[in-house]
Amino acid sequence: MIEDLKIREMTEEREELLSPNAVKSRLSRGRERPEEPDPVRTCFQRDRDRIIHSKSFRRLKHKTQAFIAPLGDHYVTRLTHTLEVAQIARTIARALNLNEDLTEAISLGHDLGHTPFGHVGEEVLNELFPGSFKHNEQSLRVVDLLERDGQGLNLTREVRDGIVRHSKSGKGTILGEGWGEVGTIEGEVVKISDAVAYINHDIEDAIRAGIITNADLPAEAVKVIGPSHSQRINTMVCDIIEQSWDVRVCDIIKERPAIHMSPAVVAAAEALNDFLFRRVYDVHSTRRETAKAREVVRFLYQYYAKNEGRMPPEYRLKGDTTERRVTDYIAGMTDQYALRMAEELNCNFK
Repeated sequence: MIEDLKIREMTEEREELLSPNAVKSRLSRGRERPEEPDPVRTCFQRDRDRIIHSKSFRRLKHKTQAFIAPLGDHYVTRLTHTLEVAQIARTIARALNLNEDLTEAISLGHDLGHTPFGHVGEEVLNELFPGSFKHNEQSLRVVDLLERDGQGLNLTREVRDGIVRHSKSGKGTILGEGWGEVGTIEGEVVKISDAVAYINHDIEDAIRAGIITNADLPAEAVKVIGPSHSQRINTMVCDIIEQSWDVRVCDIIKERPAIHMSPAVVAAAEALNDFLFRRVYDVHSTRRETAKAREVVRFLYQYYAKNEGRMPPEYRLKGDTTERRVTDYIAGMTDQYALRMAEELNCNFK
């Protein structure tokens, strides 16, 4: 019998060698609905597998990261962004002797609730949906309720916390204003890895799209963290590890150690982030594709709010308001599906 091999228990025993600040699987705060332990996988490994096998995860491959309807094959999608975040976060977690399985599960689930057309879709739904719409809160709603026809994935509380708290509020700053707190060190690692990933791959995509060139990047930032994509990521990751070393070697005494960057690298990352908003995101938002994306999301919201019966049964069965069900449906759409539905329902979008 597989249970007799005690595979999960051996993994949990090895976790005792992790940093005192790492979350140990056997000490997880558990799930909303208790389950029998898996004989092979720890609770966080199980969460990772549930996320990977979810429908929402598969749809990420056809959701926009920064550029809507790009013509090339090499632009970053929401799925490749997610994989980059997971790779960066696991590198940092391993170096700091944290729980890699928890880090990976949070990374893979952090953007499951992202809308079609990236942050453009998020902005429109936030305007239309009563109250507010944030993709990190929607990601938690996906894993708690929308997957498995209303049953959700029943993830551990640590993974759920990392998912809902991965995003800084508004534009905010890196490790500064609007950064927010995460319940685990592993969640902090994912949060900063998200920023490292998007800053660097959005620069590459903007260069690929002809919006900027390498020469346009802020000179002082390049001087600190490097002129190339790989050099920038390596500098930022190594700096995070070095500045956060207390996480690995120090026990928790009065306050929990945190994930840090050095002031110089934070300043360089902020400069690149500000540059992206000035030269890429705000400029790109005026393009024809973005304007059409806004119109599509608005049209679909208004249409389904008046014709709720046209939505798939799994969304119509939820015991929420019409606005909530419509928002859930649209948020789960891929770019291609949203465009196709708008064209089928209104020939003006062809």
